[in-house]
Amino acid sequence: MKTLMYLLSFLLLTGPLALAQSGTAPSGGAPSSAAPSGEEGVVTYERSQNWAKMYASMPFLSQEEKDREINISKNWEGYKQKMRLYFSPAASLYTYENKDEANDYGYAWRQDEYIINRNFEKERMTDIVETLGKTYVIEDSLNAPKWKVLNQIKEVAGYVCMKATMQDPVKGYKVTAWYAQDLPVPAGPERYFGLPGVILELDLNDGVVLIEAKKVELKSVTKELALPAKIKGRRISDQAFDDMLKKHIAEQIKAQRNPFWSIRY
Repeated sequence: MKTLMYLLSFLLLTGPLALAQSGTAPSGGAPSSAAPSGEEGVVTYERSQNWAKMYASMPFLSQEEKDREINISKNWEGYKQKMRLYFSPAASLYTYENKDEANDYGYAWRQDEYIINRNFEKERMTDIVETLGKTYVIEDSLNAPKWKVLNQIKEVAGYVCMKATMQDPVKGYKVTAWYAQDLPVPAGPERYFGLPGVILELDLNDGVVLIEAKKVELKSVTKELALPAKIKGRRISDQAFDDMLKKHIAEQIKAQRNPFWSIRY
């Protein structure tokens, strides 16, 4: 009976979407004639953070400290950061839509360096991440996360997506991804990848951070996939970078402070 219900749900979701995915990219995207198989394009995401949920998940903080930080974070309530993922069968690149971003009051600020590159052909990664007061260039071979694919589907940005979960090995929280098999590239937002389709939604720690695809455009992105000509920063392996973050998190927890004030959640 469960199998039958699953198939019926799948057909109900895929039926209205089939025409959109076969000819035109969903959510106002460009015609798919440039990339009919859905293997090349750009995804625009909105990244939001629930500060109250974040502090609720930190038992090592005193109630006084939680109240203080929640009061400070009210300034960012409702803020959604625009991010973009460029993808092709050969590679992917994830970064800001606009590096110098203005808020609703007209003030602009400089974003930390954050470029996440995956070269699927060469099975290599090159990430440029500014954190803990320095810029790091993380160069290493690809090591895909160990996902558990579940028997659940939902629609995201006009695509039927499958659910997958994992435990972040550095930060310790649950990661839930929704990926589209009709976009058959193992790319995703942040530093997550390795599923049989582009990740269109990412949920970190049950809603503390939510990254949702708002638009998918199928088109050539060869130019956008190129890394900067000059890459400045301290070169480090993926394992060494992870070990550095683990050490920082452990030290901050011991001091009863929020470790994510100075690193990306």
